[in-house]
Amino acid sequence: MKKLIDQISTVLAEGFQAAGYDPALGKAVVSNRPDLCQYQCNGAMAGAKQYRKAPFMIADDVVKAIGENPMFSKLEMVRPGYINMDLAPAFLAARLAELEADPLRGVERAAEPLSIVVDYGGPNVAKPLHVGHLRSAIIGESIKRTCRFLGHKVIGDAHLGDWGLQMGQIITELHERQPELPYFDPDFEGEYPAEAPFTISDLEEIYPAASKRCKVDEAYKKAAQTATLELQSGRRGYRALWKHIVDVSVADLKENYRKLDVDFDLWYGESNAQEDIAPMVQEMRGKGYAYLSEGALVVDVQEESDTREVPPCLILKSDGGAQYETTDLATIIQRKRDFDPDRMIYLADKRQELHYVRVFRCAYKTGLVDEHKCALEYVGFGTMNGQDGKPFKTREGGVLRLETLIKNVEDAVYEKVMSNGSISEEEGREVAHKVGIAAIKYGDLSNQPSKDYIFDLDKFASFEGNTGPYIMYTMVRIKSILTKYAAAYPDAKPGAIIAPVSKSETDLALTLCRFNEAVYETYEQKAPNRLCRYIYDLTAALNQFYVEHNIMKEPDPDRQAGYIALIKLVLHVLETAIDLLGFSAPERM
Repeated sequence: MKKLIDQISTVLAEGFQAAGYDPALGKAVVSNRPDLCQYQCNGAMAGAKQYRKAPFMIADDVVKAIGENPMFSKLEMVRPGYINMDLAPAFLAARLAELEADPLRGVERAAEPLSIVVDYGGPNVAKPLHVGHLRSAIIGESIKRTCRFLGHKVIGDAHLGDWGLQMGQIITELHERQPELPYFDPDFEGEYPAEAPFTISDLEEIYPAASKRCKVDEAYKKAAQTATLELQSGRRGYRALWKHIVDVSVADLKENYRKLDVDFDLWYGESNAQEDIAPMVQEMRGKGYAYLSEGALVVDVQEESDTREVPPCLILKSDGGAQYETTDLATIIQRKRDFDPDRMIYLADKRQELHYVRVFRCAYKTGLVDEHKCALEYVGFGTMNGQDGKPFKTREGGVLRLETLIKNVEDAVYEKVMSNGSISEEEGREVAHKVGIAAIKYGDLSNQPSKDYIFDLDKFASFEGNTGPYIMYTMVRIKSILTKYAAAYPDAKPGAIIAPVSKSETDLALTLCRFNEAVYETYEQKAPNRLCRYIYDLTAALNQFYVEHNIMKEPDPDRQAGYIALIKLVLHVLETAIDLLGFSAPERM
């Protein structure tokens, strides 16, 4: 279905052309004075100089050229040259009927679907998820869902950090603690144990201990670096130990991401691209792109238009080891070979922007991908901060685990849900989980991705204002009305949406009609906050309508049935919208 604003603009453009003016001037915008009109066009003002004619004369010509049109209940020229418009109630009712019949609620699938890889995980194995992983996961999940909703083929990749120095640190620490393990015996030729010699809890203690020691013990650090290089070079025992680390970690990561309703199609790591590193390096050397600088292999990516220095892209360290740029470039090769995507979208902290600038430029320059056939796109996000404006920490100053954050929010919601005493403890916990996830996700996604924001538990868990629980409460209210109506009128046939009469009814209809615009903006800008803004506007419009219309006591049965059809459509649009954000509503609260 065409966007409503585009449909209005088409009529305006035809009017400008019929009146002898440039049709490009016929652009509609939502009125900034809703007390005067719903939409307006300022094209006559822009065309005054071009046609050496008073704006009001141009606008008057256009209004006369359009004449009577069933789309409008009002189409008038207002000095000094605006065209003000209100949509006809019958037109709105017809458009809502189309939305009602369309499972996509007016959103059109892409005419030429793209193949897209979304890289939005990035956790390191052997480490628990913390609040720093939150934004990448939920912004990326929403972008993935929105792309799929528009008909694109999307592959979500966790892209685990499973191949860097932390692997060598864990191996070195395990060697010191359990030197008798067969993984450390270079002469061992048998089968390694199927069970890992550690649990996820062990790893979560081992890694920070090893990392901390590397900072103060130079010999230990050297041993960890050597272990990393031997792992990457294929040492058999280290590879077997590494596989245990990955398997134990991924099982735990999957469980924690599941709590967030985040799902990946691929659980690949940096290691999956290892076979591509050697030939990639050889080709970059052979073609003259890569050269040695202070012992390291680099590729220049500085461009003449740069206003700041952009350091070379580091391909191999002086000891021959790979690092993030290396594995990211090799991963581009792997993805291009396996999936041949039209676009690769990377979610990462905005402080990593320079890293991605260098990687993308290197990939294009060296021919790993053709920039005209495969776009590499970086979506940088800000940090989630505490009340002090600094990255969120625990009271003790440590990094807060993600599962702890989820539990804190769910507990806060649970207290509020149970305060009315109408549901059981078991159901209360189920509701608290759904509403808690909505509180976290909506609280995050309602902010512009690139901006930092303050995490305020009291605000996010509030059932009032622009919050996830407020959205949930509104949806549950609709479900409650529908249930009461079905019980009171069991034989009632489904009603048709009727032409709006009151202002609140009209405002609700207009907001419903803008759903596809919100989805397109979210996709084009890779900004779920655009959809959050729409959801809040729709719930606010619904609640204003609810205040002014007592649906259950409406005396006219046809109008009552029309109201029921209208709020049912609101519910369906909201369900579609929150699914794109990655959460769902409970049946009652």
